Amino acid sequence: MHLTLHAAGPEDTRAVGEALASFLQPGDAAALTGELGAGKTTLVQGIARGLGVKTPVLSPTFTLVREYRDGRLPVYHVDVYRLERVQEVIDLGLEDAEEDGGVLLVEWGDVVQGLLPQSYLLIELTSDPETEVRRLVLTQVGPGWAARWERLEGALEEWMAA
Repeated sequence: MHLTLHAAGPEDTRAVGEALASFLQPGDAAALTGELGAGKTTLVQGIARGLGVKTPVLSPTFTLVREYRDGRLPVYHVDVYRLERVQEVIDLGLEDAEEDGGVLLVEWGDVVQGLLPQSYLLIELTSDPETEVRRLVLTQVGPGWAARWERLEGALEEWMAA
């Protein structure tokens, strides 16, 4: 199952993330994909806001992993863009998020899908640089979202593509 959404700009992208956050459960993961500037970190900012995180959410590009523990669930925000070997990703300890009851959000997650939990959301972002409109395609991978999918669709209806 998948959903196609349109967000009118950065704040709208954050609002999508905030709406999505209410459906996140301990151990959930999302792989975020898209070109540089497509809105991956912006979406994570909205998810964190929806989880009650007060700490400013910054890109983990140079730190690789940022943890936010001041919300409803711990958030592990990971960026694997600069990693060249699978062992480097394994060394990040992505499984710690699930074991900790947190939410794992992996930028460039398509390159490490085999290291993600059995069930996760694949979120593909594209952006029109002229209009700042972002297209988000959410795809359920594995069975973990099946029971929540219909409610998720309802919550994201205002952003659904016609």
